[in-house]
Amino acid sequence: MTSQATTVVDVHTIGLGAGPGNLSLAALFEGAAPDRIVLFDAAPGPSWHPQLMLPGVRMQTSWLKDLVSVLDPRHRLTFLNYLVTTGRLFGLLNAQFGVIPRVEYDRYLAWASEQLGNVHHGVRVDRVSFDRGFEVYSSDRLVGRSRHLVVGLGSEPYVPEGFQDVLGDSVFVPERLAERLRPMSTDLDAPVAVIGCGQTGAECVLALLGGGFRNILWFGRRPWFQPIDDSPPANEHYRPAYLEYLQQVSTETRRRLVDGATRTGDAITPGVLQSIYQSNYDRMLADGSFPLTILPDRSVISAEARDGGYELQVNAPRGAERHHARHVVLATGRRTRPLPFDNELRERLELDDNGEVVLDADFSVRWKGTNGHRLFAPYLSRFSHGIAATNLTLLPVRSAIILNSLFDRELVRFRDELLSTAWG
Repeated sequence: MTSQATTVVDVHTIGLGAGPGNLSLAALFEGAAPDRIVLFDAAPGPSWHPQLMLPGVRMQTSWLKDLVSVLDPRHRLTFLNYLVTTGRLFGLLNAQFGVIPRVEYDRYLAWASEQLGNVHHGVRVDRVSFDRGFEVYSSDRLVGRSRHLVVGLGSEPYVPEGFQDVLGDSVFVPERLAERLRPMSTDLDAPVAVIGCGQTGAECVLALLGGGFRNILWFGRRPWFQPIDDSPPANEHYRPAYLEYLQQVSTETRRRLVDGATRTGDAITPGVLQSIYQSNYDRMLADGSFPLTILPDRSVISAEARDGGYELQVNAPRGAERHHARHVVLATGRRTRPLPFDNELRERLELDDNGEVVLDADFSVRWKGTNGHRLFAPYLSRFSHGIAATNLTLLPVRSAIILNSLFDRELVRFRDELLSTAWG
């Protein structure tokens, strides 16, 4: 059962964050490892992006790609076992979802967290030190010591510099859209701008269309609003064999390959795009005009308060543009949270030419004076291990690699040998 830590725990491994990555590791840990892992998470209870649970949002990955199934389908924490033990199986099957609702995946994670019993919620880790082991502090209070540490803090909304001075009730990140929909709906004709043409931006647009808003501007930097590539060749990027291949090429080649695979993960689900276009057309038939205007190949630079709203400065193919909006949703991407290390530990980390921490093939951070103590930061592995390494698809594989590294032997085995593609 999840709980708030009240005493100092002294364990083999501490995981910072209780998102899908560390939950997967903890799930495999309990059956394969001879020692104990404990997770600390700042949230008051189990949750996964709760503020982004807009009506009708769906996952982008198959339910088979849960915390454990691709490695151990008989594990007690599979999504299928969650459905059976909670009495939801037949209802979900009969609904015939192509991909499951995101809220269902969130409830699955909460269920798994409760089953594990080693997740401490309500513990915000402010500082990590190292002295013959890792020491984890919350508000200057020591809450845990461990031989090894796995950092899984995830990401946070990114707000471009040109918008930081105007953040508030009318200019906000997608996490605030659900709470702002009702007060915004007092004037459905007021122009609303959504900046960002990724999945989150698309879901915000769909929520606004569903809310009856009649003047929506959707800006994106890409030349067109691209659907995610879910074809068989694209999914070759999401295999353990490809992850292993990326470790065999140069840093420059790896970065080029990762950049080239962007559309396999950082794009919009075709079903969401279809729903947007159909809803936009239906509303045009009813009202005589499209409520949504799509504006590709535009970079929105900044917003300036003016005339009861905001004037957006936009770089466009035919020169600078200015657009007025009463409300602005900043679906401008996410950035990784900084490592919560004290200065002494931070100075021990090895950095690359871009100032980023260097990760080895097992997702461990290279740092000085390890003395057998291992530090893992898999959420920083996009350019070292590929898009799949920070995606939900290979979570159990990533967890197995870390677990095997922690104990210097193959506690969990995974195989990916039936290959028809020969890379490089």
